[in-house]
Amino acid sequence: MKKNTGPEKRAVPVATVNLDGLLDQLRTLIVQARQQALRAVDVVQVRTCWEMGRHIVEFEQGGADRAQYGAKVLPRLAERLTAEFGKGFDASNLRYMRLFYQAFPNCDALRHELSWTHYRLLLRVEDRWAREWYMAEAATQNWGTRALERQIGTLYYERLLASRDRPEGHVCAACMTSRGGWPEGNFLRSIHTN
Repeated sequence: MKKNTGPEKRAVPVATVNLDGLLDQLRTLIVQARQQALRAVDVVQVRTCWEMGRHIVEFEQGGADRAQYGAKVLPRLAERLTAEFGKGFDASNLRYMRLFYQAFPNCDALRHELSWTHYRLLLRVEDRWAREWYMAEAATQNWGTRALERQIGTLYYERLLASRDRPEGHVCAACMTSRGGWPEGNFLRSIHTN
Protein backbone atom coordinates (compact mmCIF):
# COMPACT_ATOMS: atom_id res chain seq x y z
CA MET A 1 0.00 0.00 0.00
CA LYS A 2 1.18 3.44 -0.94
CA LYS A 3 1.46 6.02 1.77
CA ASN A 4 -0.25 9.31 1.10
CA THR A 5 2.31 12.09 1.49
CA GLY A 6 0.13 14.92 0.46
CA PRO A 7 -0.51 16.59 -2.83
CA GLU A 8 1.47 15.20 -5.73
CA LYS A 9 4.40 17.43 -6.68
CA ARG A 10 5.09 17.98 -10.32
CA ALA A 11 8.32 19.31 -11.76
CA VAL A 12 7.89 22.98 -12.54
CA PRO A 13 9.86 24.03 -15.62
CA VAL A 14 12.49 26.63 -14.73
CA ALA A 15 12.27 29.75 -16.84
CA THR A 16 15.11 29.98 -19.28
CA VAL A 17 17.49 32.55 -17.86
CA ASN A 18 19.80 34.48 -20.10
CA LEU A 19 23.25 34.15 -18.53
CA ASP A 20 25.11 36.01 -21.27
CA GLY A 21 25.28 39.30 -19.37
CA LEU A 22 26.45 37.62 -16.18
CA LEU A 23 29.03 35.54 -18.07
CA ASP A 24 30.40 38.67 -19.76
CA GLN A 25 30.80 40.39 -16.39
CA LEU A 26 32.49 37.34 -14.86
CA ARG A 27 34.83 36.98 -17.86
CA THR A 28 35.83 40.62 -17.53
CA LEU A 29 36.45 40.19 -13.80
CA ILE A 30 38.62 37.09 -14.34
CA VAL A 31 40.64 38.69 -17.16
CA GLN A 32 41.24 41.84 -15.08
CA ALA A 33 42.30 39.79 -12.05
CA ARG A 34 44.75 37.80 -14.14
CA GLN A 35 46.19 40.96 -15.67
CA GLN A 36 46.62 42.49 -12.20
CA ALA A 37 48.35 39.35 -10.97
CA LEU A 38 50.75 39.39 -13.93
CA ARG A 39 51.44 43.10 -13.41
CA ALA A 40 52.15 42.48 -9.70
CA VAL A 41 54.60 39.71 -10.64
CA ASP A 42 56.32 42.07 -13.13
CA VAL A 43 56.65 44.78 -10.48
CA VAL A 44 58.18 42.33 -7.99
CA GLN A 45 60.54 40.91 -10.63
CA VAL A 46 61.75 44.38 -11.66
CA ARG A 47 62.28 45.38 -8.04
CA THR A 48 64.13 42.13 -7.30
CA CYS A 49 66.41 42.56 -10.33
CA TRP A 50 67.16 46.14 -9.26
CA GLU A 51 67.93 45.03 -5.68
CA MET A 52 70.14 42.19 -6.92
CA GLY A 53 72.02 44.66 -9.13
CA ARG A 54 72.47 46.97 -6.14
CA HIS A 55 73.85 44.15 -3.98
CA ILE A 56 76.24 43.03 -6.72
CA VAL A 57 77.53 46.58 -7.29
CA GLU A 58 77.94 47.21 -3.57
CA PHE A 59 79.75 43.89 -3.13
CA GLU A 60 82.08 44.59 -6.05
CA GLN A 61 82.82 48.09 -4.75
CA GLY A 62 83.28 46.86 -1.19
CA GLY A 63 87.05 46.81 -1.36
CA ALA A 64 90.12 46.74 -3.54
CA ASP A 65 90.42 42.97 -3.20
CA ARG A 66 86.88 42.46 -4.44
CA ALA A 67 87.37 44.82 -7.36
CA GLN A 68 90.31 42.71 -8.59
CA TYR A 69 88.30 39.53 -8.88
CA GLY A 70 84.99 41.23 -9.69
CA ALA A 71 84.96 39.71 -13.16
CA LYS A 72 84.97 36.24 -11.63
CA VAL A 73 82.12 36.95 -9.21
CA LEU A 74 79.25 36.82 -11.70
CA PRO A 75 79.97 33.37 -13.18
CA ARG A 76 80.36 31.91 -9.68
CA LEU A 77 77.17 33.61 -8.48
CA ALA A 78 75.33 32.46 -11.60
CA GLU A 79 76.35 28.86 -11.07
CA ARG A 80 75.16 28.80 -7.46
CA LEU A 81 71.95 30.79 -8.00
CA THR A 82 70.98 28.68 -11.02
CA ALA A 83 71.57 25.49 -9.04
CA GLU A 84 69.31 26.75 -6.26
CA PHE A 85 66.64 28.74 -8.14
CA GLY A 86 66.75 27.53 -11.75
CA LYS A 87 66.68 29.60 -14.93
CA GLY A 88 67.04 33.37 -15.02
CA PHE A 89 70.24 33.77 -13.04
CA ASP A 90 72.95 33.13 -15.62
CA ALA A 91 76.00 35.43 -15.73
CA SER A 92 74.51 37.43 -18.62
CA ASN A 93 71.32 38.18 -16.70
CA LEU A 94 73.33 39.10 -13.59
CA ARG A 95 75.31 41.56 -15.73
CA TYR A 96 72.01 43.08 -16.85
CA MET A 97 70.93 43.41 -13.22
CA ARG A 98 74.16 45.19 -12.36
CA LEU A 99 73.76 47.50 -15.39
CA PHE A 100 70.12 48.05 -14.46
CA TYR A 101 71.05 49.36 -11.03
CA GLN A 102 73.81 51.53 -12.50
CA ALA A 103 71.56 52.98 -15.24
CA PHE A 104 68.59 53.52 -12.90
CA PRO A 105 70.08 54.26 -9.46
CA ASN A 106 66.78 55.57 -8.09
CA CYS A 107 64.41 52.63 -7.67
CA ASP A 108 61.48 54.97 -7.00
CA ALA A 109 61.83 56.45 -10.49
CA LEU A 110 61.21 53.10 -12.18
CA ARG A 111 57.95 52.78 -14.07
CA HIS A 112 55.68 50.05 -12.70
CA GLU A 113 54.05 49.65 -16.11
CA LEU A 114 57.25 48.16 -17.54
CA SER A 115 58.52 44.60 -17.25
CA TRP A 116 62.04 43.30 -16.79
CA THR A 117 62.14 42.64 -20.55
CA HIS A 118 61.36 46.33 -21.18
CA TYR A 119 64.23 47.36 -18.94
CA ARG A 120 66.64 44.92 -20.59
CA LEU A 121 65.80 46.57 -23.92
CA LEU A 122 66.23 50.03 -22.44
CA LEU A 123 69.72 49.10 -21.24
CA ARG A 124 70.78 48.86 -24.89
CA VAL A 125 70.22 52.62 -25.24
CA GLU A 126 73.49 54.30 -24.31
CA ASP A 127 72.28 57.91 -24.17
CA ARG A 128 70.69 58.58 -20.77
CA TRP A 129 68.16 61.09 -22.10
CA ALA A 130 67.08 58.84 -24.92
CA ARG A 131 66.77 55.91 -22.47
CA GLU A 132 64.59 57.95 -20.11
CA TRP A 133 62.48 59.20 -23.01
CA TYR A 134 61.91 55.65 -24.29
CA MET A 135 61.06 54.56 -20.74
CA ALA A 136 58.46 57.32 -20.36
CA GLU A 137 56.97 56.72 -23.81
CA ALA A 138 56.81 52.96 -23.32
CA ALA A 139 54.91 53.46 -20.07
CA THR A 140 52.53 56.22 -21.21
CA GLN A 141 51.88 54.75 -24.67
CA ASN A 142 51.57 51.22 -23.26
CA TRP A 143 54.21 49.83 -25.64
CA GLY A 144 54.81 46.12 -25.46
CA THR A 145 58.38 44.89 -25.65
CA ARG A 146 58.19 44.38 -29.42
CA ALA A 147 56.97 47.94 -29.94
CA LEU A 148 59.73 49.29 -27.69
CA GLU A 149 62.36 47.25 -29.50
CA ARG A 150 61.07 48.53 -32.85
CA GLN A 151 61.09 52.17 -31.67
CA ILE A 152 64.64 51.85 -30.33
CA GLY A 153 65.79 50.03 -33.46
CA THR A 154 64.39 52.74 -35.74
CA LEU A 155 65.88 55.51 -33.55
CA TYR A 156 62.46 57.03 -32.95
CA TYR A 157 63.73 59.44 -30.28
CA GLU A 158 66.58 60.67 -32.46
CA ARG A 159 64.28 61.07 -35.46
CA LEU A 160 61.84 63.05 -33.34
CA LEU A 161 64.61 65.37 -32.19
CA ALA A 162 65.67 65.93 -35.79
CA SER A 163 62.11 66.38 -37.08
CA ARG A 164 60.75 69.82 -37.78
CA ASP A 165 57.17 68.51 -37.85
CA ARG A 166 56.90 67.08 -34.33
CA PRO A 167 54.17 68.36 -32.02
CA GLU A 168 55.20 71.46 -30.03
CA GLY A 169 57.06 70.49 -26.87
CA HIS A 170 56.71 66.72 -27.49
CA VAL A 171 60.36 65.80 -27.02
CA CYS A 172 61.06 68.87 -24.93
CA ALA A 173 58.70 67.80 -22.13
CA ALA A 174 59.90 64.22 -22.22
CA CYS A 175 63.53 65.30 -21.80
CA MET A 176 62.76 67.07 -18.54
CA THR A 177 63.06 64.48 -15.81
CA SER A 178 62.87 64.41 -12.08
CA ARG A 179 66.44 63.14 -11.98
CA GLY A 180 68.34 65.86 -13.72
CA GLY A 181 66.65 68.61 -15.68
CA TRP A 182 67.40 69.42 -19.29
CA PRO A 183 69.97 67.43 -21.22
CA GLU A 184 72.85 69.55 -22.44
CA GLY A 185 72.75 70.12 -26.17
CA ASN A 186 69.13 69.00 -26.52
CA PHE A 187 67.55 71.95 -24.72
CA LEU A 188 67.51 74.50 -27.52
CA ARG A 189 67.12 71.93 -30.25
CA SER A 190 64.10 70.43 -28.53
CA ILE A 191 62.37 73.81 -28.20
CA HIS A 192 63.36 75.61 -31.38
CA THR A 193 64.29 73.55 -34.37
CA ASN A 194 64.29 75.76 -37.44
